[in-house]
Amino acid sequence: MAVFTEVTPAEAGALLSTLGLGALQSLQGIHSGIENTNYFVHTDQGDHVLTLFERLSAEQLPFYLNLMQHLAARGIPVPAPQANAQGEILHSLKGKPAAVVTRLKGRNQMAPQAADCAQVGAMLARMHLAGQDYPAQQPNLRGLAWWVETVPVVKPFLTAAQTELIDTELAFQQALAASPECLSLPRGPIHADLFRDNVMFDGPTLSGFFDFYFAGCDTFAFDIAVCLNDWCIDLSTGALDAERAQAFVAAYDAVRPLTDTELRLLPSLLRSAAMRFWLSRLWDFHLPRDAAMLQPHDPAHFERVLTLRRQQPWAYQRAQSSGQSQGTSA
Repeated sequence: MAVFTEVTPAEAGALLSTLGLGALQSLQGIHSGIENTNYFVHTDQGDHVLTLFERLSAEQLPFYLNLMQHLAARGIPVPAPQANAQGEILHSLKGKPAAVVTRLKGRNQMAPQAADCAQVGAMLARMHLAGQDYPAQQPNLRGLAWWVETVPVVKPFLTAAQTELIDTELAFQQALAASPECLSLPRGPIHADLFRDNVMFDGPTLSGFFDFYFAGCDTFAFDIAVCLNDWCIDLSTGALDAERAQAFVAAYDAVRPLTDTELRLLPSLLRSAAMRFWLSRLWDFHLPRDAAMLQPHDPAHFERVLTLRRQQPWAYQRAQSSGQSQGTSA
């Protein structure tokens, strides 16, 4: 989230008025992130988030907004898109697609402990179950097909060692995706970007997931891997914290039991998740767009994460005797 398109209070207020959300009292640009223009809006009736979509088209957006409505109706705490008098939740502002959603209570937990990770894991499992009957289909737009297109674009900026790493990993991921085991993995709508800054805690209690604009249909285990590579690592080194990873996967597994194939492929999918974010950060860093307050992330972080997932794969196994689970290094 950043500010690519400047919105005036008058422009925001006019949109809020059509949605019956009251009179605008404050409008504040959101500094974090790099995809869309986002503002916190406060009216005399409550707090919301205004988003102008900079890359996604009006044809793509109903998948995300309707998914949020679908999940909210099934008790998953996510921002609710606000409709106008005609029931429309996709709007237009400054010539761009726009949405206004409710603002979740609380704040990000940027230094999570095992108990926090367990809450996220359990809620992620609930979200996957709740989305299984969501009828719309849209692929993960930052999945393997995008990697294949984007690797040649970023390679001119890489060192020889980085080029070797990205080429060998892409070949590994292509073989993995084509394997019968990977093709058999349970799948459905996933968040695909559930980092620490996309989850809110109200005190010690998880209060919601947000920023679904990378969501798509993919394997549930990939979504788990994305979370593990952020919630359960030391940010300074990229090393996996076994206690937090154990807590996360055990809590998920207690709600939606993982299949044997998911457990077996999780180490490889941790590499998949690291590759996805290394590649997108390389793209954003070397081919930036103009934006007020834009802060591109350092791609070196996920290069480290990918290297460690290759060198020190982490596997999760259930303890057969007591029904409890334990993490092991493979």
